[in-house]
Amino acid sequence: MKIQALHLKEIAGMYFPNSTPRSANTQIKRWFMYNKALMKALSNAGYVNGQRVFTPKQVQLVFEYLGEP
Repeated sequence: MKIQALHLKEIAGMYFPNSTPRSANTQIKRWFMYNKALMKALSNAGYVNGQRVFTPKQVQLVFEYLGEP
């Protein structure tokens, strides 16, 4: 799978396809906050709280820590 920049709502929709967009966003943010190792890796890759678009490197980190959707 070619990894590209994605919006948070796109990532959330991949992990929670049966949820509403709002619910999926809330849940993926919760997963991020509970996974301290992921948050540290994202921060090192340039992530800032409230960021809506994830770089390909950040998307790759999400997939590595949470598993591919």
